[in-house]
Amino acid sequence: MDQKKIDRINELARKAKAEGLTAEEIAERDVLRREYIDSVVGNLRHELEHTYVVDGKGNKRKLTPKGGNFS
Repeated sequence: MDQKKIDRINELARKAKAEGLTAEEIAERDVLRREYIDSVVGNLRHELEHTYVVDGKGNKRKLTPKGGNFS
């Protein structure tokens, strides 16, 4: 997600607190928030997929989720 979109999310948040949002702005905010959340979750998933655990003997193994996969 680029900085312009993050700035727009913040702008809409400030406006919502100050004076309220129109229906179009609420819809825009919801789309931008969803995109932001998807971006953060995707980045976290990528990091977890490339994380390894090293035991006391120096053996390296891939981190695995308890419930299946990271998706």
